[in-house]
Amino acid sequence: MFDILVYLYETYYRPDACPDAVALARKLSAVGFEEEEISEALDWLTVLADTTNETADTVVKNVQKAVASNGFRIYAEQEVAVLGTPAMGFIQFLESAGLLDSLQREIVIDRALAINECPVPLDKLKVIVLMMLWSQGKEPDMLMFDELLLPDDDAEPRTVH
Repeated sequence: MFDILVYLYETYYRPDACPDAVALARKLSAVGFEEEEISEALDWLTVLADTTNETADTVVKNVQKAVASNGFRIYAEQEVAVLGTPAMGFIQFLESAGLLDSLQREIVIDRALAINECPVPLDKLKVIVLMMLWSQGKEPDMLMFDELLLPDDDAEPRTVH
């Protein structure tokens, strides 16, 4: 599924440049992706788009309260188990650097929990962040882009304190 997500990110500059789901599935199949992977990726993207649209509605209704959170995110036991410390540390890093707001963080967490991997590998979390920004029509700034493309072996470990 993640190979498809990366392919879409590289191939279609914005999500509205993608063809409809049926045509996209045919194109992905023609490129060589398997039907099961295509279906899983399209389902994942559909939920991402729905979540992004719901979040946009929330922001429009109450911009200051929705985007500017002064609170601290406490992870539920299940989230800690599924995400793992490296993923939570990376999310915290992006948020503390001002690269993710609280609503974007929640979208990333939701989509990370949906991939059914425990713990979520950092390279996959980075793709999730890229796809979340892509779905919102936003480009990562240079700092974020470097962080998202930096190989995990070169990265210093981040911890949640």
